[in-house]
Amino acid sequence: MTSTPSSPPRGRRVALSLTTLVTALVVGLPGTVHAEPGDDEVDIDELNQRAEELEETYDGELLQFTEIKERVEKAEEDLAKIEERLDASRTGVSAIASTRYKSGGLDPALQVVFSSDPEDMFADAAALSYLGQSQSEQISELIETRDEAALVAEELQDEKTEAEELIEKLESEREEVEARIEEYEEEQIPETAGDGTIPASAKGWGWSGASPRMAAIRDEIVMKFGAPYPVGCLRNSADDHGVGNACDFMMSSGGAIPSSTNQALGTQIAQYGINNADRLGIKYIIWEQQIWQSTSRQWTWMNDRGSTTQNHYDHVHISSY
Repeated sequence: MTSTPSSPPRGRRVALSLTTLVTALVVGLPGTVHAEPGDDEVDIDELNQRAEELEETYDGELLQFTEIKERVEKAEEDLAKIEERLDASRTGVSAIASTRYKSGGLDPALQVVFSSDPEDMFADAAALSYLGQSQSEQISELIETRDEAALVAEELQDEKTEAEELIEKLESEREEVEARIEEYEEEQIPETAGDGTIPASAKGWGWSGASPRMAAIRDEIVMKFGAPYPVGCLRNSADDHGVGNACDFMMSSGGAIPSSTNQALGTQIAQYGINNADRLGIKYIIWEQQIWQSTSRQWTWMNDRGSTTQNHYDHVHISSY
């Protein structure tokens, strides 16, 4: 006759429960979430190389990619810090279980908790006043840190996916955009109102350095809407301002938030640029922390750059082909 194994003695059951706890703490929680990209993961460095190959065709769109890349890098930094906290918290909670076991075994009520599924175990154990406030707080912190790590990891993957989709879209539309650029280059530049009809108060830094097309766009807007503050164009920078293909239509000075009247004026100028983008050869417009691109035909939010001017709340930026 075969015999069935008897139930292990209580001490054995306690040891097994402790093993369950430690395994859940060390293995069940996320470890290094941002490992090297696998076959199904997005490699942001590889996308950056592809973006560099598109630089001659795109400007505003690559600005959008750069912003996504900045958010990816920030999420990676945040995740690394969270994982350090997670490791420290895991060590502390493991010590709770070890100390309680060595001091005389686990209470039967606690044994039941530690023997349950890891998710239920954490939730139940954190609620047990039996453990004492300090130990409960340590377990609660472990749960919260684990959940925070999972959330940041998910946000990181979403950002990488958005970057990949943007690059794939730009690559698919590259020939069409290059044809449009060639068409604008061959087309006659719109007539400009000329210096004689533009008030001196509208002429800001780099006024005379604007390219012929950008000068025509600028003068048409100034003649139609006026200029409450000087309009700046050419400056020493790596963007479109550096080659005279962009102007800033200021709605205030000194980094101040524009008045309600000038805020409405800035919105009118931005909308006028959108309505006449194809005729004038406008490439993109930035206003109030959003960018409108002639390719996508929609406003997209930009990263917070920390000031009214850098976030384009005090001026409308218009770039031309």
